[in-house]
Amino acid sequence: MSSASDLPAPGSLAGGGRPAATEVLTAAGTTATNGIAGTTVGTTGTTGATTGTGVAAADAAVQVSDVEHVYGTAAGAVTALGPVSLTVPRGTFLVIVGASGCGKSTLLRLIAGFERPTSGVVRSGGTEPVPGRGAGVVFQQPRLFPWKSVGGNVELALRYAGVPRAERARRVPELLERVGLHDVADRRIWQISGGQQQRVAIARALAGDDPLLLLDEPFAALDALTRERLQEDLRRVSAETGRTCVFVTHSVEEAVFLGSRVVVLTRRPGRIALDLDITLPRTGLGPDELRALPEYAAFRATVGQAVRAAAA
Repeated sequence: MSSASDLPAPGSLAGGGRPAATEVLTAAGTTATNGIAGTTVGTTGTTGATTGTGVAAADAAVQVSDVEHVYGTAAGAVTALGPVSLTVPRGTFLVIVGASGCGKSTLLRLIAGFERPTSGVVRSGGTEPVPGRGAGVVFQQPRLFPWKSVGGNVELALRYAGVPRAERARRVPELLERVGLHDVADRRIWQISGGQQQRVAIARALAGDDPLLLLDEPFAALDALTRERLQEDLRRVSAETGRTCVFVTHSVEEAVFLGSRVVVLTRRPGRIALDLDITLPRTGLGPDELRALPEYAAFRATVGQAVRAAAA
């Protein structure tokens, strides 16, 4: 790994961020300092009520406070997550990354309201999350209606969101244009590729104008080229809409490319090992230009080291 002197100054592109020195958790449980701004927590600690953002809980898109989650009971009980505390300001693109089984998807389900924490508090927009309200969700599999057309799937999402019929007719083409599917609106789901199906799922999640978008490894099953293109599309759409996003992935590369902030979880029970602001431009650079930046390589190295150490 590069030394502190080899890494670019944090905030040199976008400004701000956390304190200049970061402690990255190592496999031995000690810490090592590099030049990337961030906040870390040891394997037995929690992050506290906030994460250095200075955002009050009432103004946060997501608030997770001392949350633990246990599956099973008695002798068969398994603690999957926690304790975890996390404050997500509005407009953040938060990526949660870590090894398999570390509790990433569990945390996302708690934020979505699909499950309730064993202990602690989860708030979305200041209230307890309710499934189907206040958040669009994109899963690993598209979960579309195969008997409907591409446009019909998006129209149905708008109808459930309470959008009037006349407005639905206008917004379906707009949403499909946003995800690059304007020319396949009349095709059935089984007539389009897996990558296109995932684009439909993203368009449906955007249909309700929910302030929060939750994505659980939506590109994991796609080939590398399609995955890269969808990452680029999602990054662009998030910049255009300004929505708060929480994205789960195994991929360090994906985390750094998409996120304005990256959280690394330890192995089970998942706790926060690294909380890092990704101070790269969100607009103004093409994907290849962004990936070519030395700052991008430095962030990728920092997150990669943290993921490896946290999984040890």
